[in-house]
Amino acid sequence: MGSVLQFYNSNPNLKLIAQAAKTLGEGGVIIYPTDTVYALGCLSNNTLGLQRLADLKAVRLEKASFSFFIRDFSDLSKYVKPLNNPTFKLLKRCLPGPYTFILPSLKLPKPFEKRKSIGVRMAFHPILDSLMDFIEVPLITTSLHDEDEILDYTTDPEIIFDRWQDKIDLMLADGFGGNIPSTIVDLCGTSPEILRAGKGDLNLL
Repeated sequence: MGSVLQFYNSNPNLKLIAQAAKTLGEGGVIIYPTDTVYALGCLSNNTLGLQRLADLKAVRLEKASFSFFIRDFSDLSKYVKPLNNPTFKLLKRCLPGPYTFILPSLKLPKPFEKRKSIGVRMAFHPILDSLMDFIEVPLITTSLHDEDEILDYTTDPEIIFDRWQDKIDLMLADGFGGNIPSTIVDLCGTSPEILRAGKGDLNLL
């Protein structure tokens, strides 16, 4: 059964952040706040965590549409092909922020080696930013959808934990989350294609 680490006013208690990083390193799956909705994730290089995450989402790991949370633009260059100037300027305008960008990928490690593109996120959230400083690889992430047919996302962390405590190792709770997901933009073509209009401002694209 999982446990909760409680944060207040997005204040990153580094002792708790280190505990979360240790859990991830041991193959853990955690829930954490982002600048959009609460998300579910694990380390990108941990086979155990990746398979658990795929099982929780009931998808095949090789074909799962998980995104990569990265720390900064230097990290970005490790996973995507060189960017042209317009694309780089667009990303600089929008990141960090509530966007998921689909970009042509470099050769990725297993189990993502067959991917030609990846979804990349660079969030603006103090707790998640601090966690990224404690891990050396991207965080594989997927939004935490609600089971309700009407609601898309649960915002109450107590309800989220009650539903997921038997399936995860840890939840980083930071008050009510958002209910609007990231804006998804495909940058693999000749011009940006908006796949989902979410929290990210379309005027920046």
